[in-house]
Amino acid sequence: MNLSFFDQFSSPSLLGIPLILISMTFPALLLPSMSNRWVTNRLSTLQLWLINLITKQLMTPLNKKGHKWALILTSLMIFLLLINLLGLLPYTFTPTTQLSMNLALAFPLWLATLLTGLRNQPSTSLGHLLPEGTPTPLIPALILIETTSLLIRPLALGVRLTANLTAGHLLIQLISTATVALSTTMPAVSLLTLLVLFLLTLLEVAVAMIQAYVFVLLLSLYLQENI
Repeated sequence: MNLSFFDQFSSPSLLGIPLILISMTFPALLLPSMSNRWVTNRLSTLQLWLINLITKQLMTPLNKKGHKWALILTSLMIFLLLINLLGLLPYTFTPTTQLSMNLALAFPLWLATLLTGLRNQPSTSLGHLLPEGTPTPLIPALILIETTSLLIRPLALGVRLTANLTAGHLLIQLISTATVALSTTMPAVSLLTLLVLFLLTLLEVAVAMIQAYVFVLLLSLYLQENI
């Protein structure tokens, strides 16, 4: 019984072919298509307003040099947001519950921000490894600690996103299983668990949006440190 709870996190396959790439490209179908008109309908207007809001929020902490990353960060934010929200639908698969995928997103972007800092301002980037005014005996230990905290950043990004979404999906499945099991024996308790399930689903919708925002926001803060 316990193993079946984790079956939802296994990558779907057809004839031995993984379908995770299809599930990752599906959110692109929800984006507005190119048109010669500025505004086509209300849905397109809402999508453009959301994209503008996301871009403004992500670019606020960055200076003008960091605005070159606007397209990458905004696209990543929308990509994660759509995948996380679509994964809450019944009988769907959430690719962001896979640690390998989240690390594949976090590591290259984190490395790009690090290399950008080392190329443009190497002294400042390396200076972050040693705080100013550090006593001489503590210099080797602090350099080791700061280097470890720097290298663990992509792992923290991937694990944070994976853990939050996985925990939410498990809770939803556990409570929904309890609701169905109690519906015949204790209907009153089943209604109570159904209410809890509804509230938990609303919470998971918020978590899905917040985690996508936090993932991209931390990348933008890492970028700000290096530009």
